[in-house]
Amino acid sequence: MNNQHFVHIVDDDSDVRDSVQFLVESIDLRGFSYPSADSFFESYENHGPGCVILDLRMPGISGMEALKEMHTHGIYEPVIIMTGHGDVPVAVRSLKLGAFDFLEKPCNDHLLIEKTHKAIQLDMRNRQNRLQKVETEDALRSLSSREQDVLILLVKGNSNKEVARLLSISPKTIERHRANVMRKLGVGSFAELVQMVERSRAI
Repeated sequence: MNNQHFVHIVDDDSDVRDSVQFLVESIDLRGFSYPSADSFFESYENHGPGCVILDLRMPGISGMEALKEMHTHGIYEPVIIMTGHGDVPVAVRSLKLGAFDFLEKPCNDHLLIEKTHKAIQLDMRNRQNRLQKVETEDALRSLSSREQDVLILLVKGNSNKEVARLLSISPKTIERHRANVMRKLGVGSFAELVQMVERSRAI
């Protein structure tokens, strides 16, 4: 299962669930189906990169409510809304809530496959970005308090001499701290250092 991609199909219509699962598995994706948002939240497991295909009108938690609650349940896969009750205001609202795309039933198979592949590609990028952020924040936490002070002032645009003056230490000491920071964070240039800190937003 490690090399597979996964599609979570949430729809109260069993015929829709079965047909979409058959479609995605015909292109070597792994499908999981759920008859309601409640059962999805109860049974969801993060198997790996994938996406969610979500109906809007379902008993219990509606698709729109489920869309709002995804992140509180630790679910970050892109969500494709697929509904037979869509209109422009509903589509706009779902997209503002973070849906990846909005499709109306009945949906063309080729279009659904195309959107599913794009959603999975986005999830793969997002997962890599989240992993990099965690690694960066771990590296930042490994810095001493003085190194963190130096880093904060450097990324704000201060020169070594300005940082030395602000911290009341010598420029050579600043150079040593700067070298240690770059070594601990695994960057080869000051530009990489600034980009890493901006990405992490950890300081």
